[in-house]
Amino acid sequence: MRVLAAMSGGVDSAVAAARAVDAGHDVTGVHLALSRNPASYRSGARGCCTIEDSNDARRAADVIGIPFYVWDLSERFHEDVVENFLDTYAAGQTPNPCLRCNEKIKFAAVLERGLALGFDAVATGHYAVLREGADGVEMHRSVDAAKDQSYVLGVLDQHQLRHSLFPLGGSEKTDVRAEAAERGLLVADKPDSHDICFIADGDTGGWLREKLGERATHERGEIVDDATGEVLGQHAGSYGFTIGQRKGLRLGTPAPDGKPRFVLDIEPVSGTVRVGPRERLAVQRLTADKPRWCGAAPSGPLECTVQLRAHGEEHRAVVRVEGERVDVELLDHASGIAPGQAVVVYDATRVVGSATITATERVEASA
Repeated sequence: MRVLAAMSGGVDSAVAAARAVDAGHDVTGVHLALSRNPASYRSGARGCCTIEDSNDARRAADVIGIPFYVWDLSERFHEDVVENFLDTYAAGQTPNPCLRCNEKIKFAAVLERGLALGFDAVATGHYAVLREGADGVEMHRSVDAAKDQSYVLGVLDQHQLRHSLFPLGGSEKTDVRAEAAERGLLVADKPDSHDICFIADGDTGGWLREKLGERATHERGEIVDDATGEVLGQHAGSYGFTIGQRKGLRLGTPAPDGKPRFVLDIEPVSGTVRVGPRERLAVQRLTADKPRWCGAAPSGPLECTVQLRAHGEEHRAVVRVEGERVDVELLDHASGIAPGQAVVVYDATRVVGSATITATERVEASA
C-alpha cells in the first residue's frame, strides 16, 4: 500500500513510520504545520507542533529513508480546533482539543488529501489496535494500558478506520523507545508532549482570558454557594473555570465544615459559578449528542463501560441511543464531569463510538 505517515516529530510517530516501511508499504512522511504564524511556534518540547518538532520529523524521515513533506493545515486547524476550543469554553463547557484534532485534522483533512493524492492509508503513532471484525474494522485498546489512546480516537468512523494504520498498538512504550534507539533515531529519548499545542506557555487560564475577555457576554460574575445561594466572591470571567476545579477560586468565606469547595456548575450567560462540596460532584446520568460510531450504532440498551476523560478510569454503564441523542446511565458514579467532554463507549476492549456530553445529572444527596 501507499501509506502517508503523519510525523509529529516525536518518537512514536517516527517508529510507526519505520514499522510501516518494514511491513513493505510505500511510505511518505508528512509533518503538519498547524500555526498560522510560524513566529508563534514555541521552542522546546511542551507541545507537539513546534519548529523543533518539524526538524526532528525531517531528520527521522532521513534516517528511515522516506520522502518527507510539510503540509500547511493552519487555517483548518484554527477553524476546526482552536475556534471550537474557544467557543466551547465560552459556553461554559470543557473541550478536548486533541480529540477534535484527530477527528477534523489528522483523520479528516489529512486523510482526504492523502486519498486524493493516491495514498491508501494514514499511519500514526497512536497507541490503539485495529482488527478485522465480522462487521468491519474494529478498534481496541492498546496493549500498553498507560499509553492507550483509544479515547481520543473514539471519533473515528468506519471509513476512517479502514484507511488507518496504528503500528504501535501492540507494543509497550519502553519497547518503542528502545527500538528507536536501535534504529538510530535521535528522538528516542525525546519527552512526550502533554500540553495543548497551541497554548505557548501552557497557561490555559491566561490564554483564555486574553482570547475571550473581549467576546465574553459577562466579563465579571459571582461565585455562589450551590446549596444556600450565598455570594462568596467575584470573578473576571466564567470561562476561567471548569467543573470539578478546586484551586484558584479565591473565596473570602470558608465552608461551615472547613472543607474545600469545588466548581459544580457554570452559567455563562449570567456569569454565575456555583460551588459546593466534593460529594456534590458525583454524577449518575449523562446526556450526549453528535455521536460518532466506529461501526453500527447500538440498536438497543447496551451494557458496556464508558470513559469520560483521556486516561481516565472506566465506568460500568448502560447506553441508550435515539437518533442523535445518547443517554448514559452510570452504574459506577463518576465525579466532576463537565458538558463538552467526550463520553467514549467500550464493549470490553472494543471502541463502540463516542459522543459529546451536553448535560449531567448529579447523584441526589440522599443516595
